[in-house]
Amino acid sequence: MKQTLPVMLALLALAGCGTSQTAAERENQFSRNETSLEAAQRHATLQCQDAQQCDAVWKLAQTYVQQHSDTPIIHADAVAIDTDLPTRDGRVSFSATRVNKGNGATIALFAQCRDMYGTEKARGSSYDECYEKITSAQDKFLDFVRQGLQRN
Repeated sequence: MKQTLPVMLALLALAGCGTSQTAAERENQFSRNETSLEAAQRHATLQCQDAQQCDAVWKLAQTYVQQHSDTPIIHADAVAIDTDLPTRDGRVSFSATRVNKGNGATIALFAQCRDMYGTEKARGSSYDECYEKITSAQDKFLDFVRQGLQRN
């Protein structure tokens, strides 16, 4: 028993070293994730060409917000779809805006997640969970709209 305990402690220490990230690795991962979030936001922004297409896209955007937000829609009109603010950590809420441009419009899906960030945009305790939910939903938005338009 006296020899087994030190060996077990050494193995546990080595196992911990093999799985822990250094501060620099965590910072690099955070930076990569932030870049991915920016790309996901760009993927969740689209242009529609005319009133008929924009109205169809806007209806699809409202459906998408309703399906993917952890909070209910509290306001929807011709230019904004808003959901309630998340009240629990790791909960995501989506919103959308419609900015008319000539005959068309720019429609964008936005996200926020409770406790994703701490002070001064530092990583919050729910960052990883929020990151997964937001990037997944925003990256799939354009395909959802395209498929919806093809069905109509």
